[in-house]
Amino acid sequence: MSELTLTVMRLGFLAVLWLFVIVAVQVIRSDLFGTRVTQRASRRAETGTRPPQQRQQAQATQRQQQPPQNNRARRGAPTKLVVAEGSLAGTTVALQGQTITLGRAHDSTIVLDDDYASSRHARIYPDRDGQWIVEDLGSTNGTYMDRNRLTTPTPIPLGAPIRIGKTVIELRK
Repeated sequence: MSELTLTVMRLGFLAVLWLFVIVAVQVIRSDLFGTRVTQRASRRAETGTRPPQQRQQAQATQRQQQPPQNNRARRGAPTKLVVAEGSLAGTTVALQGQTITLGRAHDSTIVLDDDYASSRHARIYPDRDGQWIVEDLGSTNGTYMDRNRLTTPTPIPLGAPIRIGKTVIELRK
């Protein structure tokens, strides 16, 4: 083998070795610091540069401060959805007659940072009688109410725990 061929092979091997090292460092970096998630321009302008958890709490507070649009609320009917357990514990969303979506997707009403939640995990919506209904949207790990897995849209009693992964939510007055 000529000396030129041997030198080219050595340089090629060195280049492949450095490429491997660079890719390994990038993988470790992304594992340590996570990936950067970009949001839509409209949301970016509203939220500024707050961390995601503060952003979600601020959005929930804004929703809570908006006046209710439906003045036909029954006595004893729930007025808010509260996250009782999980990474968003203490978050409150006012019930105003709109559908509330839960999941890991960024356009969900309550964005769950939970490995056991699907992108579009469940939704909570009012029926014609003013009762709130929870529906699992075909999630992998399921939605549970009082330790029972939901297979059909189910009315939610006041204070009943609804579990999605490590997150527990309840309807309250």
